[in-house]
This record gives sequence, structure tokens and C-alpha cells, in this order.
Amino acid sequence: MNYPLTPLDWKRRAVKYYPTKTAVIDGEKQFTYLEFGERIDRLSAALTDAGIQKGDHVAVMLPNTHYMLECFYGICQTGAVMVPLNYRIQASDMEYIINHSDAKMLIVDAEFAASIQEIEANLSLEEIIIVSVPGYHSTLQGIDYDHFIAHVNPSVYSPVDIDENQLLTLNYTSGTTSNPKGVMLTHRANYMNAANFMFHLGVNHDDVYLHTLPMFHANGWGGIWAITAVGGVHVCLRKVVPSIILELFEQHQVSLLCGAPTVINMLVNDPKAQVTTITSKPRMGTAGSPPAAALIERAQKILGLNIMHVYGLTETAPFILYNEWKQDFNEKSADEQATIKARQGIELAFNGETKVISPSGQEVAWNGEELGEIVTRGNVVMKGYYKDKERTAEAIKDGWFHTGDLAVTHPDGYIEIRDRAKDMIISGGENISSTEVEGVLYKHPDILETAVIAVPDDKWGEVPMAVIVLKSAANVSEADIVTYCRDNMAHFKAPKIIEFVEELPKTATGKLQKFRLRRKYWNSEKRVN
Repeated sequence: MNYPLTPLDWKRRAVKYYPTKTAVIDGEKQFTYLEFGERIDRLSAALTDAGIQKGDHVAVMLPNTHYMLECFYGICQTGAVMVPLNYRIQASDMEYIINHSDAKMLIVDAEFAASIQEIEANLSLEEIIIVSVPGYHSTLQGIDYDHFIAHVNPSVYSPVDIDENQLLTLNYTSGTTSNPKGVMLTHRANYMNAANFMFHLGVNHDDVYLHTLPMFHANGWGGIWAITAVGGVHVCLRKVVPSIILELFEQHQVSLLCGAPTVINMLVNDPKAQVTTITSKPRMGTAGSPPAAALIERAQKILGLNIMHVYGLTETAPFILYNEWKQDFNEKSADEQATIKARQGIELAFNGETKVISPSGQEVAWNGEELGEIVTRGNVVMKGYYKDKERTAEAIKDGWFHTGDLAVTHPDGYIEIRDRAKDMIISGGENISSTEVEGVLYKHPDILETAVIAVPDDKWGEVPMAVIVLKSAANVSEADIVTYCRDNMAHFKAPKIIEFVEELPKTATGKLQKFRLRRKYWNSEKRVN
């Protein structure tokens, strides 16, 4: 008899072998694996009593707290499907997602209750569960979470039979000009992705994992499952505050965390980073957007972080590439090492096949020059977009998922993204990679953050423009930046226009939203996207 591949089984294993070990630290609260498991079973029993059945959908809008961790296990082990919500999206998108997902119940943090109150009358929910938070009072009608799970007997909960190909989570991608898409991820896909997380990020029993990455984002990339699998410690973090993260590094001897390059940038530029010695030397997985080599080098030098670059998309659960570090790389200079670490890398052990193809469908030459699109197939690719066969067919062709990311393959097989297809700048017939230009700009000592976009030009069709956030006390002009760029890259690639801003638009997970920057300059829907 086949035993289903589901990450939920790792909770059973952790409770069996590590009952007295600390499982979760959430501020002043701590739970052993036995206590954590009991709270999960209480939630499952309460959900069953409330009428939630196998195949039903339950939406969850919570920050990185122990409640969120409990939901991933407690909802899904009933056979129901969890719908993690991005709590920073607009109320209109929340309304669309909750209704489109066919969620019967919503579990929401009191801090975000006001957003739900705006749209409550338009939601097709049957029940709302509210997690109480000190300092946040809500008039939203619902049942208190702790009260909800307190009045059930966890021992009466009976696990249901799980098919590894049934949905575990329904994760929505951000909408730009169209409605968000519901990515259907199975038990098997989540299991295989978490196995990659464990193997390639070197997760072990003694790891202390800090949840800096939003758990709603691609299920915390799989960390919510992988840490439990080995009996590691989950350290919850309600909000990403660099100074607090640096304190938690030492307080709990954090050994592993994940986050977008934006989070790395926040950490290395926090004043506390200059005076704090991080003795735990954490490993940090980064993804979400191509990290600049200069940023990686600073993170390793200032904080001693061991940066591990991974790549994927929500549609692939999400890992499909990993920057495998080889012993001979250690003989290279710090600058060369950082350049290598900025590459997306090679296939992971358990995800399946990934390659870069030309428009004709053939794999590109491994020369680091021929540009193509990253495509993948295998164990982690989504089942499809929920109730959207048309967009599913556009994304998955002949069994291959098309990422929309443009990349090259180096002679050693390492894939390196040059741009999103929609972000590539075509100026006078020349292709200009916005990420390549950003990589040069990040080496400038006065630049904190930057985004390079295409803007219309009468002569060249479009030209690169750099939108820049300067470091505090920086004294540099637009002309200085233009000169710096022309001195450090081919002139046709150098930004023709410079704009200084206070901050860049980002998603809740730290990814740049370049389409919001382009809106000022383009009327064409094609380029705004």
C-alpha cells in the first residue's frame, strides 16, 4: 500500500520523537512539540465540529504567529484546504480572493479585522474566527480563536485519509492589471518542496529558524513544514523590524532564516548592524528577486550571514533552482564569490527538470550569453489556477510551466536570470537587463535601494531610467549617478534619467513592483505590466 507524501506527517513524527523539545517561540509564549501538537488537534476538532469537511476551503489572514503555524497543520489535517491571505493587499482584492476561493470560514488576526469589516457584507463566508491581540479591538462579528479551540477534546479528533494529489493549499498571486490567480498546490508538491528546503538549506534538528518570511507567501517557502520535520525550533516574528531581528539572532541563537533581498538590505543598513556581533552566524535563504552581488557581499561581511540563493515561483511550490556552493568557489575573491551567489543556480534534488529555452523551444547554449525563458516540469508544479482553465493553459504548455523569467545558462549549468520578460528594456534594438544595471548601481556607496525601468523615448523607443533611494546623509546628484553608470557599464545600458525617491513600492514579501513605477510614464498597457 502506498503511503501518501504529505508534510502533515512530519507533525506526527515530531510529537512522537521530540515531545518535550521546544517547538515554537512566539514572544513570551513557548510550546513544546507535545503542546503544539495538542493545539493543532484542538483546532482540527473544533473545525470538524463547526462543519468543516474534507475538501472545504478555509481562508486565513494572520501574521507570523503560532496561530498561523497551527492553522497550516490544523486545517489541512482535516482534509480541508487552507487559503493563506496576504494581509497587505487592498480590500477589493481580499473580497475577490475570499469569494473566488469558495472559503467557508475565515480566521483573521484582530489587527486586520478592520479590513474585513469594510467588505464583510459582500463575503460569502459562513463563519469568522478572530485571533485576539492586545491593543486591537474589533467590532467584527466572530468567535474568539482560543475560545473556539478550548471547548473541544483533542483526543476525539480522528485524522482523515489523505490523497497526496489532493489540494493542501490554495495560494493567490498578486494581481496587477487582472484579478489574482489561485495557485492549486497539492500535498505532494508541498512535501517535495519542503524536502528540497531541508536538503539544500541544510536543515537539522538543532536549527533555530526565525520566520522573517511571511508564512502566507508560498507557505513560508516550505519552512513551516521542514523545521517541524527535523524537530527544529520555530521562532515567530509578527513584524519585520531589522533591529528586533538582530536582537533575536543573539537572544535565541538563530541559525537559519529566509527573506527577499529587501530584507537583507534592511538588515545590513540598520544602525545596530554596525555595532552588533552575530555569534550564531545564521544561514539565510534568499529569493523573490535577483539579489545584487554587492548586497550579498555586504551581508556576509557586516553580519556574517551565509547567503544561500534559491529561486522559484508560487506556481512551483516554489523552489526550482538552488545556487549549490562548491568547494573550489572558496578560492575565489569575495567579489567573485558574491557574483556567483547572485546566480539562481541548478535544479534541486527533488523538484524535477528545469532549463532555459529559446523562442523556438530548444534549450539555449550553455555559454552565459544566449537569452531564453526558464521553464520547468516535475514534482512541484501547481495543479493549475483555480477555476481558470484559460490562464492555466497559457502557463503550462506540453507539460512545461513557463515562468516568464529571461535567463542565460553558464558553462557549468548554473542559470542566471537577466530579467522578467516584462522588465527587459529594449532600447534602439538592444536588450538591456534592468537587473544587470541595478547590480552596478548597488555598488555605489550612496545608494540604499534602486529599481531600473524602461521609459518612452522618441529616438530609441525606450531608455533605462533609475529610481533611487539614497542612504541618509548622502550628497550625490543625478549627474553624479549618470557619470558613475557610464564609467562602469556600456554607455547604451547606462540610465538616461535618474529620479530620487523616499521609498520604492514593494509587495508584502519585499518584491519590487516596477509596474507601479512605470505607470507614470506609459499609457500602453503592455509596458505598464
